[in-house]
Amino acid sequence: MNSHLPFAKIDAIWVYLAASPLLGLTVTLVAYLIALNIYARAKHNPLANPVLIAVAIVVVALKITDTPYRTYFEGAQFVRFLLGPATVALALPLYRQWAKLKRSALPLLGGLVAGSLTAIVSAVGIASDIRL
Repeated sequence: MNSHLPFAKIDAIWVYLAASPLLGLTVTLVAYLIALNIYARAKHNPLANPVLIAVAIVVVALKITDTPYRTYFEGAQFVRFLLGPATVALALPLYRQWAKLKRSALPLLGGLVAGSLTAIVSAVGIASDIRL
């Protein structure tokens, strides 16, 4: 039996995925499943945020494989498309918690202002550091 056969199959799968838009979708889903597993093992510690970990895994995977972001994004558009309905689906749970949200309006507003200011300062800082 040829000991290189499993690697040949993996290589064939990689060649197919790298040439198709499925690469982005596959990388995104695998990264998120890994991140979700890490989050569960960390007993849902907020520092093990699965979205942040998944993004880091995707970045590392794209860098290691030298895959252009454009190629990745072609396949990941499906995930982006599903974010719209997922966001709308949050409306019902938010509506059900409306009384709690009103009671927590001040801390929520503080978090919104702090997050917005951080995003603005970060964006300006990053943009001012870009050399064209």
